[in-house]
Formats: sequence, C-alpha cells, structure tokens
Amino acid sequence: MMERPAGDGYLALVRGFPLRPIRTEAELEGAIAMVDTLSDRNNLAADEHDYLLVLSGLIEKYEDDHHPIPTVSGIPMLRSLIEFRGVTQVQVAAQTGIAESTLSEILAGKRTMATKHIAALAKYFRVDPGLLLPD
Repeated sequence: MMERPAGDGYLALVRGFPLRPIRTEAELEGAIAMVDTLSDRNNLAADEHDYLLVLSGLIEKYEDDHHPIPTVSGIPMLRSLIEFRGVTQVQVAAQTGIAESTLSEILAGKRTMATKHIAALAKYFRVDPGLLLPD
C-alpha cells in the first residue's frame, strides 16, 4: 500500500498544534480550539481532514480517561427522563397507567419497577426498556 505524502496544509497544522497525546486540561482546551477552527472551515483538504480526525481521536481518548461519563440506568434514568421532558409525576402516572403512589414509591427507592412498569415507562418516554433496568 502506498502512502500519500502529507500536504503543506497538514504540515502547517502539525507545526501549529502537534499531534501528541493530550496530557493536561490546557492541552485539551488548545486541541478543542483547533478542532473548532477547522470545523468552521468549509473546504478542508483531504490531509487537513485526516489531521482533524486524528486530533478528534486524541481529544476523545483524553476525555474518556479523565472525564468519563457515568452510566445511568434504572431509577436515576427515570428521574432524568422526567426532568428532561419537563413533566410531573402526576402526568407520567396518568399517561402510563401507573398509580401515582406506585410511581412515587419507585422514585423514592421504596419499590422496584416491575416489568409492566418498565414497559409502560419506556413506551411513554420512547426509550429502550433496558435504560430503565436497575444497575
């Protein structure tokens, strides 16, 4: 397989912001600024696009290692869905056919969600039922 040579645009980018592992928050901020700058341009050359992809991968690696996103499921997910949708427990109960008292107990952690509750809530929020399963 024949490698294509790096163009002047790519080399200028590497000189301006070398492609190295990101180790600090300051380096992360610089990398994000570079990605924003490149993303704002309409017509990147192929090698500039390659640079952007590699830099994005370095950012993703740093963020995965230093700022992991916790997985949310079960009752915390249900709370998040209610908040995101901007509805009340009363509205959710009415739309899902789950008694208000049952929904309140579920959200308070006093009761577990039965399969029928998970199915009704998943349908109402239009999410995969697996998101509502406990950890």
